[in-house]
Amino acid sequence: MTRAYRILIVLAGIMGADGVALAAASAHGADASRLAAASSVLLFHACAVLGAVALAERGIVHAKIGITAACGFVLAAGLFAGDLTLRHYAGHGLFPMAAPTGGTLLIASWLALAVSAAWPRRG
Repeated sequence: MTRAYRILIVLAGIMGADGVALAAASAHGADASRLAAASSVLLFHACAVLGAVALAERGIVHAKIGITAACGFVLAAGLFAGDLTLRHYAGHGLFPMAAPTGGTLLIASWLALAVSAAWPRRG
């Protein structure tokens, strides 16, 4: 297993932990729908990162594209959830269009994962 795979697994673990923490915060806070959405995105995409790494490591998908998709999941989920969380606690976002940029990058990452499965493997 390469260092990149291990780093992505560590980041997925951090995303999962943050997702659970945001779920708890949303359960105990008033008007916490943004936190619930941020939690869901982090938890869901932490699993997607683990899946993409496992598929790439086993050669089931084109490794470089699959790992690129996993990196996209990490970056995009962080942008999306970070923006929503900051809006909830600080009253402003990371930067204009941060959440939509994260969402668009999530879509692109899922499409990249699909391409990584369709791309012919080199023998």
